[in-house]
Amino acid sequence: MILRIHPDNPNPREMKQVVECLRDGGLVIYPTDTVYGMGCDIFKQRSIERIARLKGIDPEKANFSIICHDLSNIADYTKPMETKVYKVMRKALPGPFTFILEANSKVPKIFKARKKTIGIRIPNNNIALELVRQLGNPIVNTSIHDDDEILEYTTDPELIHEKYNNTVDIVIDGGYGNTEASTVVDCSTGELIIVREGLGDLNEFL
Repeated sequence: MILRIHPDNPNPREMKQVVECLRDGGLVIYPTDTVYGMGCDIFKQRSIERIARLKGIDPEKANFSIICHDLSNIADYTKPMETKVYKVMRKALPGPFTFILEANSKVPKIFKARKKTIGIRIPNNNIALELVRQLGNPIVNTSIHDDDEILEYTTDPELIHEKYNNTVDIVIDGGYGNTEASTVVDCSTGELIIVREGLGDLNEFL
């Protein structure tokens, strides 16, 4: 199923339909401020395992990040962070960054099987943020890659729907996605270390 949802003013009825799907353990593909993501409710372990199977990876080795609604929502799932890290995140978010932080006990064990950290996003995208807000807890985030040798990420939601129509429950068409993923910043040691250069420029916030 494909649902066309306006990226600036998401229709409440359609958003409710997606949230109910997530609550039922469904898989959803949704837009962010970078590339399209695939996700589910972080507390639905079978759904997380289903995503891992679709991507051909071991769920305990997967580096799935999660999408939170705001900074206070991040604090619910991470250990206290250094002041300088918090100040940068406060300026940079919402935005095209994934911050790796120390996970606390509220993060499901499947995310911490081999590590004690979690990647966290607050994308500058009303659809993704509203999904998390209405659901009441974060959703899993893993990028939709393209089979093309040149184009790394699929940007057209219609093409995404064609590929995943039989394997996910809902594809949200929120307009064309970006061709570049988020900048990944490891903050787990108290320092800000760029692990992957992406769409976001961290220097603007240092």
